[in-house]
Amino acid sequence: MKVLVVGGSGFVGSNLCRELKSRGHSVTAMSRNPTSEDLPEGVETAVGDVTDYDSITDAFEGKDAVVNLVALSPLFKPDGGYRMHDIVNWQGTENVVKAAEAHDVPRLVQMSALGADPDADTAYIRSKGNAENAVKSSGLDWTIFRPSIIFGEGAEIIDFTKKLKGMFAPGVPLYPLPGNGRTRFQPIWIDDLTPMFGEALEDDAHVGETYEIGGPEILTLRDVTEMIYESEGKSITIVPLPMPLARVGLTTLGFVPGFPMGSDQYRSLKIDNAVANNDIGAFGVDKSSLKTFEAFLSERN
Repeated sequence: MKVLVVGGSGFVGSNLCRELKSRGHSVTAMSRNPTSEDLPEGVETAVGDVTDYDSITDAFEGKDAVVNLVALSPLFKPDGGYRMHDIVNWQGTENVVKAAEAHDVPRLVQMSALGADPDADTAYIRSKGNAENAVKSSGLDWTIFRPSIIFGEGAEIIDFTKKLKGMFAPGVPLYPLPGNGRTRFQPIWIDDLTPMFGEALEDDAHVGETYEIGGPEILTLRDVTEMIYESEGKSITIVPLPMPLARVGLTTLGFVPGFPMGSDQYRSLKIDNAVANNDIGAFGVDKSSLKTFEAFLSERN
């Protein structure tokens, strides 16, 4: 199968390209600045920006399937403001769908997000909901994945926890955690997730399905933070930061040029990121076989 991975040189993309290549597929990774150093041997590259249809359309010619991974991070405020979520996540997906249809690419796998809804409280989740609608209203054979946070070497979650501490308590061992870190996550290891994408591409039984995917355990933001620092041999004392103060801090500092977070990050901290029903069973996976976040950190350090 000839597969185009849009967003193929990022964290998820480069790992997915490796998985698809190992399955014997011909893989092309598209991004704005793809480099062979970021990708497995034998993966071809294509330059394209999903916000510019003309820059991406030619790469779809002759492909059997496309995986769309392009999205701005929900953890950090985008350059250009929150409207960029609509431009990249939603309108970018519309361009991917348009190009796939124009070049008769029959199959699309879309990476979405838990809670995707056009009426959601955060700009990121709203854009993901609108992107899903663009996929579902297409004439393509689609499959949608909604994973919880994804961990692995190069993932954003470790950087996020450290930037959050740097904002509220730089240079001291105290960590004022918004809401005492009660936000819940269900982290999934990248190498547990990518085989599911591969199977979704290969098996028509997954066409027209939306899968919510989580890891083997539910962890709070406090759990995740403590695990990260403990794995590095560092001592911190977490103290609760009332959510109203977090709202004022993140909203106010969000207007400062270059500050990495803002009001959307505050709102996202009020929303759990765990699945109601884990759909890993659709791929013959049992949660006992999945890697825990703690095991990953232990191996990493």
